Amino acid sequence: MSNLARRTRGLGLCAVLLALGSCTPTTTTRLGLGPLGTVAHVDLGRYVGTWYEIASIPQWFQKNCTGTTATYGLRGDGEIDVRNQCFRGSLDGKADSVQGRARIVDPATNAKLEVSFFRPFWGDYWIIDLAPDYGYAVVGHPSRDYLWILSRAPTMAPEVYDGILERLRAQGYEVERLQRTLQRVAVSTGCRCASPPELSAVTVGADAEGATNRTPRRAGTISVAGSPGIDSQVTSERVFRIGKTASCGTRPWERRAGMR
Repeated sequence: MSNLARRTRGLGLCAVLLALGSCTPTTTTRLGLGPLGTVAHVDLGRYVGTWYEIASIPQWFQKNCTGTTATYGLRGDGEIDVRNQCFRGSLDGKADSVQGRARIVDPATNAKLEVSFFRPFWGDYWIIDLAPDYGYAVVGHPSRDYLWILSRAPTMAPEVYDGILERLRAQGYEVERLQRTLQRVAVSTGCRCASPPELSAVTVGADAEGATNRTPRRAGTISVAGSPGIDSQVTSERVFRIGKTASCGTRPWERRAGMR
């Protein structure tokens, strides 16, 4: 059994403890908040597929996870197959995954589901925000202690992310608890050659200027915490920036992968 599977099985134990009143009071209870709202309707045919985790409230069962994705698929019995995967420690770390199943709780909206990775225990999975084009989704929990911001792409525009945060605050979420998720992103080098040159170095760290820690990497690949152009929100993350100039024929090029 994978580490992620072992950790996820602990959700079942926590569900039992919550039912018995043995866990710490939820944020909803602690702050005296009303019921958490969901979206009006979810088209499950459009919702299934792979999602990239952009940010989440850290959970012990996701410790040291990077490059986290969730993949959903419709089943013939009306339930949904779930596969969560991440890379332990770094994007070059060992892949770890867990299989589960989801079921619809509110068929009128399809916005309230339950997910199980270890039967007979099920946990709430509520879709509380969703892009009209299904480009992003936000998954919450009535306790407001669990939260995942998901995207169809490994990056998210800052204005889209900020809009999500604003709506989460209105729902009573403590958005300062969110942590950005490191994802691998393919970047166009801007080179028109048939075989773009490789970068001799990529700067590693939150500040590219004056950095001395340089690691060789192939051109066109960087790692960012959720999205390019969000430096002020990821100062604690290791962000790979391309800042090296190479030659492409007779035309020099430089690519900073959207990082300011």
